[in-house]
Amino acid sequence: MDRTVVLQLTPTHEQFVLLQQTLQEHTACFNAVTEEGFTSKCSNGVELHKRTYFALRTQYPNLPAQLVCAARVKATEAVKSALDRVKKGRKASTPRSRVCPIRYDQRSYWIRWDNLTTSLATVQGRVQLTFTVPKHAEKYVGGKVCSADLCYRKGKYTLHVAVSLPDPVVSPSNDVIGVDLGLTHPAVTSKHQFLGERRWKEQERRLFRLKRKLQAKNTKSAKRHLKKLSGKRFRQRKDHDHVLSKRLVQNTTPGSTIVLENLTHIRSRARMRKGEGQRRLHSWSFAQFHAFLNYKAQEKGIEVVKVDPRHTSQTCSCCGHQARNNRRSQSLFLCRVCGFSLNADLNASRNIRNKYIASLASLGTSLAGGLSSSSLSSQASA
Repeated sequence: MDRTVVLQLTPTHEQFVLLQQTLQEHTACFNAVTEEGFTSKCSNGVELHKRTYFALRTQYPNLPAQLVCAARVKATEAVKSALDRVKKGRKASTPRSRVCPIRYDQRSYWIRWDNLTTSLATVQGRVQLTFTVPKHAEKYVGGKVCSADLCYRKGKYTLHVAVSLPDPVVSPSNDVIGVDLGLTHPAVTSKHQFLGERRWKEQERRLFRLKRKLQAKNTKSAKRHLKKLSGKRFRQRKDHDHVLSKRLVQNTTPGSTIVLENLTHIRSRARMRKGEGQRRLHSWSFAQFHAFLNYKAQEKGIEVVKVDPRHTSQTCSCCGHQARNNRRSQSLFLCRVCGFSLNADLNASRNIRNKYIASLASLGTSLAGGLSSSSLSSQASA
């Protein structure tokens, strides 16, 4: 398994200036390649290399060739994304960056864990810097390093290092946990666990009301306050998703399977009236939560899979009767046939679990055998 360790670099003043110059020239190369690619609608990396490499090497002779190529690779990715948006009929402009992170590979940097030093290629040759490791990432020290990204933010340099570690050896079990994700209850498991905090919703409401009030004032002091609040909502959501995914993994035994709904394109499928519900739906960070849950579960040997979400909220987990009016309200599920009554989210989590077990039975696979997340998703979507 791969993990990213964020190392805090501690450069001297001379090294700081040198890194700044290297980042500036690397960013200029990135912007030059994106300009060429987006203008000519070319997203082929080899072709962009032929068109831009020699001109950039002439313009920035001190920038190592490997970093020029790294800028071209990053620019190619950005151009592909922008051109894909154009093909889908969306608005897109030439990708540009003010400070483009440098992606180092094993030919342009190295790390020594024993004395906490790293060597980076710059416009004046190799420079050796010291770094510190966060306490929560100390367990990854000593792992095999792969690529790394040099980032600059708020006057500080960090090195985001990809570390390769062996997968945990855990014997699979028959324990399957269905999880229903929602806006009212962040996560409800088939084991009758309601995870998340009620205060999270009020925190987001309070921040939204404050930002709306400041935007309506439109004074200089209001703009300064808005600038301080920049990114706070994103950081709040990130913290909530980290806490929620950690609690879910902590309440699951190693070797088990966590089953989620495949919520891709839910914003285009769901019908919600304008207002708070629609605003919360379009700011719902379910993909970020899935990513956090995947890497946390992998460390404990827990498999995370997704199933088709259709009718999980309308089906009775007791008798299997499906009807839209089974769900009387947001929180109440009452079956029209058998009279079974349960919390609607808890009923949905049991249906998610049952749907996964049924898909395994239809494929002739035992629970202990398991399936990969990608294969199950394809089977469920079919």
